[in-house]
Amino acid sequence: MSTQSLKARVQGDLHDAMRAKEKVRAGTLRMVLTSITNEEVSGTEQRELGDDEVLKVIAKEAKKRKEAAAAYRDAGREELADREEAELGILEEYLPAQLGDDELRAIVADAVAETGATGMQQMGQVMKVAQGKVAGRADGGRVAAVVKETLLAR
Repeated sequence: MSTQSLKARVQGDLHDAMRAKEKVRAGTLRMVLTSITNEEVSGTEQRELGDDEVLKVIAKEAKKRKEAAAAYRDAGREELADREEAELGILEEYLPAQLGDDELRAIVADAVAETGATGMQQMGQVMKVAQGKVAGRADGGRVAAVVKETLLAR
């Protein structure tokens, strides 16, 4: 990976998309940059987000698209669901590869061992450790489901 920041990469890709007149891509990237900027100016003082924080913003936007697409599908609005999924595909290009089920189970097993958890009452501790190791490579709901399954099996 080059030394170019993730935010700079998104900005460069936006310019390319605008030149190529790729409306959906340009709109999606513009929206992500707006979310990044909003995050930078939120709080008490303006700051530049690091790549990890930019990834969190992109992951949050991707989650919104996934949920919206599912809601539109349930409502029978296929054209709107398709648009959300197209935007999701663009956002996923910037996210790390998602973990497979086996990899996720292994991370959760490590987190359980690390925390010494024996039951559901320690789910929060296990989640905290597991989320740190997952680092955006799996949706929080998926992580929680595997943690729950692992703890209930104890």
